[in-house]
Amino acid sequence: MAATLNERKLLIAGEWIETGDWIEVRSPYSGEVVGRVPKAGANEARRAIDAAEKAMRDPLPAHKRAEILVRVAGYLGRRHEEVAQTISAEAGKPLKAARVEVSRAMSTYTMSAVQARTLAGEMVPMDASQAGAGKLAFTLRLPVGVVGAISPFNFPLNLVAHKLAPALAAGCAVVLKPASQTPLSALLLAELETEAGLPPGWLNVLVGPASELGDVLVEDERVRAITFTGSGEVGWRLAERAPRKRVNLELGNATPAIVEADADLEAAAMKLAANAFSFAGQSCISVQRIYVARAAYDELLARFLPKVEALVLGDPANEVTDVGPLIDRESRARILEWVEEARAAGAEVLTGGTLEGELLRPTVLANAGLELRVSCEEVFGPVCTVSAYDTLDEAIELANGTRYGLQAGIFTSSLETALSAAQRLDFGGVTINEAPTFRADQMPYGGVKDSGNTREGPPWAVRELTEERLVVIEL
Repeated sequence: MAATLNERKLLIAGEWIETGDWIEVRSPYSGEVVGRVPKAGANEARRAIDAAEKAMRDPLPAHKRAEILVRVAGYLGRRHEEVAQTISAEAGKPLKAARVEVSRAMSTYTMSAVQARTLAGEMVPMDASQAGAGKLAFTLRLPVGVVGAISPFNFPLNLVAHKLAPALAAGCAVVLKPASQTPLSALLLAELETEAGLPPGWLNVLVGPASELGDVLVEDERVRAITFTGSGEVGWRLAERAPRKRVNLELGNATPAIVEADADLEAAAMKLAANAFSFAGQSCISVQRIYVARAAYDELLARFLPKVEALVLGDPANEVTDVGPLIDRESRARILEWVEEARAAGAEVLTGGTLEGELLRPTVLANAGLELRVSCEEVFGPVCTVSAYDTLDEAIELANGTRYGLQAGIFTSSLETALSAAQRLDFGGVTINEAPTFRADQMPYGGVKDSGNTREGPPWAVRELTEERLVVIEL
């Protein structure tokens, strides 16, 4: 092992442990081993749940939870570059995007601290009915219990932060399973939480087979809630297997953007080019389907394609890189297969569609039918389709024409058109004159249909991880 190898241990009950078996973490860009972590199994998962349950017997007051959350945000700021380089090394994320992720995680912790300090129930107007006359009633917001958190590879710090920070704000202990491809950022974040004064057992971090660790989280009745970000196939199966648990799902999308003829086409082209291919399209709200009014189609392409071709493809550690590698070769092979399928079905490759070394060039396809996988499934790679439409009704029908419903966007100068689209697009979020890849960490974020069943963002996530208890007092 190289001397610079990033070796981290698992966290259970406040102790950093080894298991005797290791998982190697490899750079998606070079294939080199950049770190290793101990491999956990069912025994470690049960120990972690034991520790979390024990920790919750001694609740942390809201002000202490808030103070810890604020300190974590500060520690992330002090170690900003180290954390960004860890993200870049293990996920292959361009360094400038990794730095943004660290800043966003700081915001997630700061916003969660606000929720910890303001978490409260509400008054119930009992004398609104004859039966309630002479009584005072209010609700308490109480932690749901031990939370099992499962996070993906693509935002190895901030999506973990969206699990951990709201859970702590709500007063819940957590057993976290980060993605095995990118566990280093999560374990570094766990280190910062312990340094910030989080008592033993409130956070436990395990890395290992999803089937084995997930089985324990699903089957153990002491885990009262599971929060999962990842594929729809896995997420909905978790919900089916745990009908008595609260299972919060943030899943995929085939993100559409509509461009009306009256839009600022230069602004639209700039935002769409950046947000279709950032981090090689490995975001569930990466722009995947672009629908352009026929009168503006040629001009939009004339502005859009040069911006796509100007994106810098290369080493994620390079300061100028915009598009780095896909997470693994299997993903790359799958995406190339989908592109070739579209080409064979008559879609035109306007740019990209080939490899530059080991990297897939940003790819734009024209006239890809909605039945093709590049259109109706989540590509999760640097590929987008562009199609013309004749009426807004047609564009909205096309945008709604998948099983997904996370976020969608529309570019237009007409307020009437924008608000009409916001009403009719069947998605959890609609952006206007902004790419649907946009996310601020305090906003409600989540989908409908196969894209999920919850909303993240600290104010909403905290409520999802609490239960209301009614208190009635006879006056």
